[in-house]
Order: sequence, then structure tokens, then C-alpha cells
Amino acid sequence: MVAPKKGKNASAQSKPGRSLALIVIVIAALTGGMFASGHTTPRLGIDLAGGTSITLRAVPEAGQESAINKTNMDTAVDIMNNRVNGLGVSEAEVQTQGDRNIIVNIPKGTNSKEARAQVGTTAKLYFRPVLTTELSGGAATDSPAPSASDSAGDKATDSATDKATDPDKATGTDKAASPSASATSQGRAASDALKADPSPSASGKPSGDASPSPSASASGDDATAKLQAQYAALDCTDKAARAKAGDGAKPGDSTVACGQNSQGQWQKYILGPAAVDGTDVDKAQAVFNTQTAAGWTVTMKFTNEGSKKFADITGKLAQNQSPQNQFAIVLDNEVVSDPYVSQALTGGNAEISGSFDQEEAQSLANMLSYGALPLTFKEDSVTTVTAALGGEQLQAGLIAGAIGLALVVLYLLVYYRGLSFIAIASLLVSASLTYVIMSLLGPTIGFALNLPAVCGAIVAIGITADSFIVFFERVRDEIREGRSLRPAVERGWPRARRTILVSDFVSFLAAAVLFIVTVGKVQGFAFTLGLTTLLDVVVVFLFTKPLLQLMARRKFFASGHKWSGLDPKALGAKPPLRRTRRPSAGPVDPKEA
Repeated sequence: MVAPKKGKNASAQSKPGRSLALIVIVIAALTGGMFASGHTTPRLGIDLAGGTSITLRAVPEAGQESAINKTNMDTAVDIMNNRVNGLGVSEAEVQTQGDRNIIVNIPKGTNSKEARAQVGTTAKLYFRPVLTTELSGGAATDSPAPSASDSAGDKATDSATDKATDPDKATGTDKAASPSASATSQGRAASDALKADPSPSASGKPSGDASPSPSASASGDDATAKLQAQYAALDCTDKAARAKAGDGAKPGDSTVACGQNSQGQWQKYILGPAAVDGTDVDKAQAVFNTQTAAGWTVTMKFTNEGSKKFADITGKLAQNQSPQNQFAIVLDNEVVSDPYVSQALTGGNAEISGSFDQEEAQSLANMLSYGALPLTFKEDSVTTVTAALGGEQLQAGLIAGAIGLALVVLYLLVYYRGLSFIAIASLLVSASLTYVIMSLLGPTIGFALNLPAVCGAIVAIGITADSFIVFFERVRDEIREGRSLRPAVERGWPRARRTILVSDFVSFLAAAVLFIVTVGKVQGFAFTLGLTTLLDVVVVFLFTKPLLQLMARRKFFASGHKWSGLDPKALGAKPPLRRTRRPSAGPVDPKEA
């Protein structure tokens, strides 16, 4: 009989227990991670769990009614969709309604408060130089400011701890003993900061060599006095005051703003004219820095024009003392980060490091990446969506899936008999992996299971069963050729493997194309189909094939028992293949010669 190939491959084939142990370890690790995370069920989409529906109305600015057009509305939809549904699998829906309304549907389980803030925020993003800052109320701040560095590798700052913002040094004043004294000292600090403004001008107009006219000087003095008064009176612990801070300020004006430090304390700022616009940021992403102790950081890549602006402002700021070596990233008049610099960042790339956790770093990266909406939106209504209809559809879908699975199992039992044990065990392993991974993807990438995704999982039952059938039929073909089970498994596997890989590649390619070219719920179907297709390959290679190798050593299967599904007689096998020897060459008869 034909024996398996010897050598390295035969050694690997003789130890299928390693593959089975590996997949058991993977399942155990993923299951442990699922329970450790506290998310033991997949997150459901809005059609299955209900959620929140937000209606936003575009509000034109003075004299810009024509700005509300299809192009700007479509751009706003894309930006909002990126904010709340970055990977396309969290099942948040963003779509236009009429000429100036946008509807945002957010599934239950998503942080609806944060999502509302993201989609409803106009997100006018600017980089402004910090002129002065202190804790709101005049108290000293000892929390370290984030640092900005060249992401190419050369650090542009010292330790964030060494560069902690010190309001006493920044303002040159002591803590006030009374409100009136505090206002006076804050006004003096603001005045000194405006004089030291590293930006073109505190009033927002470029400074020239010529001396300003008396009227321009008086106007500048009035603007400075007004800004001083705003800063002195600003209480950032008051939500209403924060909302009004910087109202009416143009990008070219100095302004006041509020922001929270890493300890959650409110600080107030005087900021110079905007040096870089949010549209100058080409890309930003949250990265966990494993090379240093920085932890989570935010990397930024600027456009060509933005690189020049950023290099110019950081070069100016680096020459100043704290806090005037800081720039503030300002989103809708609120400071979301205030990193400091110690040298010009000229590479077009920068990295912001500080006491970020993953969520904070990702939030800042999203703000930088999807910063500026082309229109201003007002929240018209917020309603709660029930899942009554979706629940009924889910129940019907699950019943359909259970019927389909039962029919597949029945077919396997009738046609493959003992082999059906291997197929059913493989289906259970595939289902377990799918469930655990879906549960983990909810909190990690925002994956939400919707009705189309459930359909994708049901379709995957057929794809997985098809792989088993291809393998089993190849093994049966080898047995029909007269081989025993163990050689039949080893010879049938290479042929089955090629067919399985080609089939799964086509399925995955179709899922990938569908995911890329579609939006909304269809992406959930495509994502689930692609995920289960990948898992099918893993299960067949690491579980189904090794398990059949082990079963081939058992007498029940190896002897071809009639209930094993591998009975040579039932399969119409040929007589066993045997090695034959060629007759030796004897003396040649002269007559025959």
C-alpha cells in the first residue's frame, strides 16, 4: 500500500495534537478576554436593541445662505459618519433628510452622549499659541501639559513633568487674596501676555514696519482692554460661561477659551490668532508608543501648506518661556489639548504625548482627522427608537438559522455517518470563535450585530459545511482508489486544501468588495461574512484536518466500519493498491533474439 511521505512533512503530520492544542488555547484565551472585559454578549445594532435618533438642522451663518447645498451636506454626512462609525461596523446611520436636515441613528450600547457631542459639534478646529493660562478661579495648576514632538523620532521637548504649566510664572503674580485683587492680577497678566504675543498681532491684523496710526493704536488698546476684562471675569467652572467664551472671535483675533487638564480641572486661557487651521491636518491617529514610556500618543501628518504653517508657529513658540511655548488645539472655542514645544517641528509630522489613555487619544485623533464641518448644525430633536420590530425579525431569523443548521446536521448524519461527528464538532468550534470574537469586537472597534450581520452568520454555516464536504470527498476518492484511511487522509488533504483556499478566497473577496462599496447595514453583512470566512480557514486547518488524522488511528474509522462513513465496500473501492516488482532480466533465447 502507498505510505505517507517521510521526512519533515511526515513528522508534522504525525503530531496533529499540536494543532488541536493550539486552537483550544486560542479559544480559551479569547473566552477569558471576553469575560475579563465584561462584554459577554455581542453589542446589538439599532434595529435589534433600539437606540437614539438625532435630527440636526443646518443653520446658515450671516450672509451665507448659499452655503447650504448638496455638496456641503454630503461632506457633513461623511465627516459625521467617520466620527461615529469610523470602521463602518458600529451600525450608526448618518443620512440626509430633505435639503438641510441630517438624521443620525445611534444604537443602544454606544455612548450616546459622546456620539451626540461628536455629530452635533461644528468642530471649527484651530491651532492657537497660548499667551497665558491658569486654573479657573486663580488657583495654581500643577498638572503637566502634553508635549509635542517630531514623530520621525527626534524629541522636540523635555519631560512633560518638567514643563508643567505654572500660572504663577506665566502671569508673574501671586494668588489673589480677594476677588478684586484676583481680577486686577489677571488683567495685568493678560496685558503682559498680549504684549509678548508671538503671533502676528494680538488684534489679529498683521504687524508691519510702519508705526500704527493713532486711531489703529487706540482700537488695539480697546481690544486688549476688552480681552483683559473677559479673561479676568471668565469662570470656566460655569457651563454657561464656557459656552460663551470666545463667542464672535474670528480666526485672526486673539481670544479667551476654557479647557480641562489631565486632572479634570478647568483652566482658562488667552490665546493668540489661529496659526494653523484644522483643514491643514491631513491625517491623525492614536498610537501606543512601545519604544518609550509615553504610552498612548497622537500622531499628526500635515498637508504641504500646513507643514509650513506648523513649522513657523512652533519655531516662534520654542523661543518663549512656559506657558508661551505652548500651542492650544481649539475645537469650537474649547481647548482639547495644549502641548508645548522646545524647537521648530519642520518634518510635516508631529506627535502629541501626555497622560492619555486609549479613549482620550482616539478622541483627540478623531477631532484632528475629522475636524471641520462645512456647515453649522443645530440639534432639532432627539428621540428614542424601540426595537420591537427588529426583535420580531431577529426571532424569525434565528428560527430560520436553526432550521438551516438542523437540516445541515441531518444531511451530515445521513450521508457521512461517523464523519458527521467531526463536521459537527468543527461547526461548534467555528460558532464559538465567531461568538467570542463578535463579543470582543463590540468594545474594541464598535462592532454592532444587526439583522444583515445575522444573515451573514447564517450564510457562513453553508460556507463552513462546504469546506468539510470538500475534504471528506477527497478522502473518500482516495479510499475508492484502494488506499487505506491514513494514507487517504494525507493524500487527499493537499488537493482539498487548494479547493478550500480558492473557495474561501472568492468568498472573502466578495465580502471585502461589498464592504468597501456599500454603506450602512449592508456593511454589517459583508463584515460578518468576511470574518466567518477567515474563521473557516482557521478551523479547517487547525481543527478539522488534525481531528480526522487522529480519528484515522481509531479502529472504528480505520477498519472502514459501515457506520463510519468510510466503508470501502459502500464507496465501491478498488482492490487495495500493492507494490509490484518488475521481473528481473534473464538470459535471452537466441531464437527469440
